[in-house]
Amino acid sequence: MRVFEKGMRSPDGLLDVGGEWLSLGGVDLQINGALGLAFPEVNLENNHKIPEISKLLWEQGVDGFLPTIVTTSVENIQRSLSIFADASAQQNDKASAQILGVHLEGPFLNYQKRGAHPAEYLLPLTIDNVKRILGDYASIVKVITLAPELDDGEAIEYLRSLGIIISLGHSQATETQAQRAFKTGATMVTHAFNAMPSLHHREPGLLGAAIVHPDVMCGLIADGQHVSPTMIQMLLCASDYEKGIFLVSDALSPLGLPDGIYPWDTRQIEVKNGTARLPDGTLSGTTLPLLVGVQNLVKWGICQIEDAIALATIAPRRAIGLLKEPSKRDRQKNNETSPYLSQPAHQLLRWHLDEATKELTWQRLFPNA
Repeated sequence: MRVFEKGMRSPDGLLDVGGEWLSLGGVDLQINGALGLAFPEVNLENNHKIPEISKLLWEQGVDGFLPTIVTTSVENIQRSLSIFADASAQQNDKASAQILGVHLEGPFLNYQKRGAHPAEYLLPLTIDNVKRILGDYASIVKVITLAPELDDGEAIEYLRSLGIIISLGHSQATETQAQRAFKTGATMVTHAFNAMPSLHHREPGLLGAAIVHPDVMCGLIADGQHVSPTMIQMLLCASDYEKGIFLVSDALSPLGLPDGIYPWDTRQIEVKNGTARLPDGTLSGTTLPLLVGVQNLVKWGICQIEDAIALATIAPRRAIGLLKEPSKRDRQKNNETSPYLSQPAHQLLRWHLDEATKELTWQRLFPNA
């Protein structure tokens, strides 16, 4: 399927972009904060920053995002869900990234693979605890990251009955445990390679099971620190690019701010060159915009431009069911369905490759629309 066009129809006629690339804007399914606001700490005193963050993300080429709430207290989670539910209902600015729901990353994580998540707030994965966490706000939760080996046998099915997408992560799951979760309805993996067992030729584990499953998509942080470019290239080849992988920023609250030392829950993180670490060196995320990952893949020479762009635009939409897929009739006729059909032109990005520097840049097709 061709996903990038040289021109497209508008009410004013045909648009000519000179052989460059057009794409939808990005969709970020894992972003933890920006402009100094960590999403788990949102409250009635600082929620005025949410529209500012949505505007910043739009300016960074992002059309929609899932504010991600990492492991914290039940009270913090429910307060954050309440505020984002209200913010989502009040969105009316076309030139702002839209809240598409919330991503709960925790608290049902494996202690051994918790990474930067605070151990004191981890919970067993039971239906009672799920109900306790969600409270009255299940409808705003789009994705939940959990460790499937913690499941009591019913929690994943219960979450799916609520329409929540299950992403496996921060996990020690074996191949068999992961396969069981996929059979139950899990369809995503959170930040591939990070906070999970490494791939092994005799013990493929969670990631190996995900790579070979046709209905599972893996999130990927393409900053060059969380995963090496060589392993990224291997993962992309094995997963058929945007059919099995989507980019995330995993950006923390200093997104939009310079490198430095910043508070993070009760701890501190140090940001250097867009990568954030705890004082003990544990990776905790990035402060790089989503589309920098696209530019990195092209700069490293491991991805065709069309594929790199699709990983941040088409793939995340597919992962959460937003992509207009070809109908059965179209597939039978071998027709291609463009994801641009019925899309507002102001949401499109125009990409340019500088042949001299090989630098990939983008701009809104109609920045003042």
